[in-house]
Amino acid sequence: MDNPTFFLLLPLFLLTFIYVFTISSRRNHRRLPPGPYPFPIIGNLLELSNKPHRSLAALSKRYGPLMSLKLGSSRTTIVVSSPDIAQQFFHKHDQLFSSRSVPETARIMDHHKYSLVWLPAGDQWRRLRRITKECLFSGQSLDGSQQLRMQKVQELVNYVSKCCQEEKAVNIGEVAFTTSLNILSNLLFSTDFSQYDSMSSQEIKDVIWGVMEVGGKPNLVDFFPILRPLDPQGLTSQCSVYANKLFAIFDSIIDQRLQARRISSSSYDNHSSTQNDVLDLLLNISFKDESEFSINDMKHLFSDLFVAGTDTVSTTLEWAMTELIRNPKEMEIARLELIKCMQSNDKILQERDIPQLPYLHAVIKETLRLHPPAPFLIPHEATHDVEVEGFIVPKDAQILCNVWAIGRDTNVWSNTNEFMPERFLDVEIDYRGQDFNLIPFGAGRRMCPGLNIAHRMLHTILGSLIYNFDWKLEGNMKAQDLDMEEKFGLTLPRNVPLMAIPVKCDRL
Repeated sequence: MDNPTFFLLLPLFLLTFIYVFTISSRRNHRRLPPGPYPFPIIGNLLELSNKPHRSLAALSKRYGPLMSLKLGSSRTTIVVSSPDIAQQFFHKHDQLFSSRSVPETARIMDHHKYSLVWLPAGDQWRRLRRITKECLFSGQSLDGSQQLRMQKVQELVNYVSKCCQEEKAVNIGEVAFTTSLNILSNLLFSTDFSQYDSMSSQEIKDVIWGVMEVGGKPNLVDFFPILRPLDPQGLTSQCSVYANKLFAIFDSIIDQRLQARRISSSSYDNHSSTQNDVLDLLLNISFKDESEFSINDMKHLFSDLFVAGTDTVSTTLEWAMTELIRNPKEMEIARLELIKCMQSNDKILQERDIPQLPYLHAVIKETLRLHPPAPFLIPHEATHDVEVEGFIVPKDAQILCNVWAIGRDTNVWSNTNEFMPERFLDVEIDYRGQDFNLIPFGAGRRMCPGLNIAHRMLHTILGSLIYNFDWKLEGNMKAQDLDMEEKFGLTLPRNVPLMAIPVKCDRL
């Protein structure tokens, strides 16, 4: 082919290539679930607000419960907003959506390579899951640590009783956080990490709250990976500071325990160093086979447990108390059920009594429906192209399950914005991953491994607070004037902390 002919045909070749590429792209785009058309570079970021769970719920009403978005220049995001679609993702195709979409802040200290939360569902993840279940979350382990939890709930009731005598307002979210933090720290390390009346133990609270706050902020690096070296919002560096502080605390505790073990071994007294807590159990596993579970694995696991196991429980308890204070009739029904069930000399709800309290169960379920602690769960990732409802969910797509929107699906729930615990009394709906109408802890193989301990903590703490005390708001505020807005992050805490004054019940 001579040069003049080549240059005459080149534009035709280019036009043909562009046409074929455009048609192919459109076909691929049409095979994606419907969604708003993305702008160049920024994609659909302008469709989000400072409360993306709400803005994506509104978009799903226009585009449907299976929706695709392009957030920044990064990969495709698929949003699931109905129970039927969630069942297809986390039951029918569970294995294909069992990987994780890892945010930049989870990569600090290579956390995503060791974390039960962020690892792909492979051999390492299964090993961690098995160890965690055996040492922490099995029925036998939970029964064995029951007395510890009861002791910490009793300490909470004692503190609230003191506030009651002084007519002092209680920050419900903060005391619930302290209680859940101390339950975990005693379970793991046989020590309290926090005190109700002391600032001396505030560091660990600040560190965990800092991790939650930084991890919950939208990060430009996740939308535009090219910005990773610049860290424009400083979130990576902030998270690194908090992570190093948290690991330094774990290092200190582990070093002290190892030193105590060495002293005990040299003095032939093997009992003085043994606390029979989770740290001891994990050290035994590590000494037996460090390749299976190392000290480094241990610290990353502790990080997961404290970040995931404290704020989620305290946030749910604060919302439950808020809803009950706004709905005194429901508060009284729950209290009368507790009075009938509990022994007259009991001050705290025993875990053995939880199955006998259907209305308290209903209160917790209704709170989780309205105020799920993790509005999008933990993001999943597709390991292959998967066909769902005639559309293609592409490999490596990020999957967001909007459980906040599912809890307000008018096709499933009546009076979606009203607090109505009784809706759960005559139906067999639970939150253990089988009923996709209510999956605040997730579903399938990646559902929250701490569900059972959270279940016990939520019922015993809430039941004990409403059994022992009436509650009124500061400054004679009317309950209906409470700010009910939430603050978006890894969890959905109240925008304004709930401050309530405990009042001794007449019957007590």
